[in-house]
Amino acid sequence: MSLTLISHVPPALAHITGLSHVAPSVRTHLPNSLPYNSNTQLSQSHIKNNNNVVKTSAIAIKMEQESIDSGELRSRFLQTLLSRRTARVPLSVEVAKPVANPLFQDDPPRSSEAMESCPKANITGFKDSLKEENLYLITEAGEQGRLPLLILSMKDNNHQRKPAVVFLHSTNKNKEWVRPLLEAYASRGYVAIAIDSRYHGERASSKTTYQDALISSWKKGDTMPFIFDTAWDLKRLADYLENREDIDPARIGITGESLGGMHAWFGAFADTRYAVVVPIIGVQGFRWAIENDKWQGRVDSIKPIFEEARIDLGKSEIDKEVVEKVWDRIAPGLDSHFDSPYSIPALEPRPLLILNGAEDPRCPLAGLKIPESRASKVYGEANSLDKFKLIGQPGIGHQMTSLMVKEASDWFDRFFKK
Repeated sequence: MSLTLISHVPPALAHITGLSHVAPSVRTHLPNSLPYNSNTQLSQSHIKNNNNVVKTSAIAIKMEQESIDSGELRSRFLQTLLSRRTARVPLSVEVAKPVANPLFQDDPPRSSEAMESCPKANITGFKDSLKEENLYLITEAGEQGRLPLLILSMKDNNHQRKPAVVFLHSTNKNKEWVRPLLEAYASRGYVAIAIDSRYHGERASSKTTYQDALISSWKKGDTMPFIFDTAWDLKRLADYLENREDIDPARIGITGESLGGMHAWFGAFADTRYAVVVPIIGVQGFRWAIENDKWQGRVDSIKPIFEEARIDLGKSEIDKEVVEKVWDRIAPGLDSHFDSPYSIPALEPRPLLILNGAEDPRCPLAGLKIPESRASKVYGEANSLDKFKLIGQPGIGHQMTSLMVKEASDWFDRFFKK
């Protein structure tokens, strides 16, 4: 299946704020239709007779037959994000206070050796020279529309615009967890930003908030707490960051670990203002995993929703059909037209570094053969193969390592500090 560069960017959805930020397009393939469930209460009959769930073979055929450019693919993704938004509100910022006891929805280790290893500048009196901002960005109406930000940078008087990097935490953690990375990048002249993703950190009230939100999405179909709602937040975050006087709007990067890696991937897919992209242990092939019976690792990471779906579907165990229906319900298109074979090549021409463990059961490396091949082709046709790299670290499972942290750091420095 070939990919060729095209110059036309369709004007679809141009009226939506931020949709003018479109990268040069890449022709790829996906279904002509965009099947997903409407925002209605999920009934037993709807679950058992859901004709909107396209069978694997039908999806494969449509993907081969239909073609679309990356600008249109991005527009369709934004249509999907908009389909379950609460009331639109003007973007606004509120001052917040530091979080003394951040909420973890699991029992985390006390520190991360990998994050602590991040390269940092040796600055005398570093803590006193560090500027910390705690803010809330209002991205939409409702409780979850309040996006908590933690921003670190160095105090200075030269008023020069700096590169910025957004860091996204993993499942059950929070923005405070990635502080070692924020401090390291700030010491090297970056504005470093972390957020609490949906139903995490300050946006959670208990240790089951995220899992409860996933189950509610399955039942009601009115939210997209797995990846997509945070991708919307990241689009609104870009609106804010590009207008800060201390940030160079042409040098805004994005990275994250695990769930945060998926957020970085789809946040950059949604908005081309993220100029350099480094997802860590997040990129995977959702459809490939279903077709090759390798979905268990990902499913186990958020198993309560799949158990709930299994019961509603009258199944004795979680199987391929349960997985397909859950993805279709809570993240429409995740295992079809927005999956990695299509959304990863759409990140060209921006520098993209994908960091995975070679033995990761949640992000099987074998499932990235097609996206890697297609991305290599489009970057190659643009004479920019040096801007795309995939590293599968041997002997590593679902774990962010010091090597990955160093590779990510070098990648940002390479493209932001020329």
